[in-house]
Amino acid sequence: MKISLVGLVGVPPGKHNVKDPRLDQTHRLVEAKKKVYAQVDVTGEDEAPTADAIVVSPSDRLDVILRDLEYVETRLEREPPEPEKTALAKIKAALEQERLATEAGLTPDELAAVGSHGLLTVKPVVVADAAAAAGFDEFLPQVLAASGFICFLTVGGPENRAWLIRRGLTAPEAAGAIHTDMQKGFIRAEVISFADFIAAGGETQAKHAGKLRLETKVYVVQDYDLLNFRFNK
Repeated sequence: MKISLVGLVGVPPGKHNVKDPRLDQTHRLVEAKKKVYAQVDVTGEDEAPTADAIVVSPSDRLDVILRDLEYVETRLEREPPEPEKTALAKIKAALEQERLATEAGLTPDELAAVGSHGLLTVKPVVVADAAAAAGFDEFLPQVLAASGFICFLTVGGPENRAWLIRRGLTAPEAAGAIHTDMQKGFIRAEVISFADFIAAGGETQAKHAGKLRLETKVYVVQDYDLLNFRFNK
């Protein structure tokens, strides 16, 4: 995942750990040699068009909206074809109300029609105040949640680790985040929800309480599921 910063100072570019306290909880309950946070790539404003999400200062949110509005108005003056024209009109109406293009109610076809324009507000835009910028790694879980990303956990032995995936992926697709061979040879997933894991006081206790489920390839992974994948090598 790539996050572009607009108007934020003091946050260095590069790899950042997503310091979700749920992984800290997990590490206290399950013995492992190390704890590995999910990571994201943080870039400057110049990479905003190719980023998965944009984080802005409160004062720069309006600037991002106005930048897109100027582009949309220019494009509409050139009488683009449908469905691009309808999509741009919807976006213009949203931007004029200081709302984002993500709130314009675009259909999948309309979204695809404007996908090549590099509009910033078709991406998730998250506002970070000075306090959030100062504790940026701790703020990142909120950015992920707003941007359609989640994590799942693998625990015990060498490491307790959070893996970053897009919301809505199935169990085999999540397995592919670890290794493509696991996705290709997927058989089933052993799943413990994070809520059941915490309530039971650990992985072993959750299993003893009957909270482990066997799920097939159609299972959609939920945020912070504990997963163990069975697969053919």
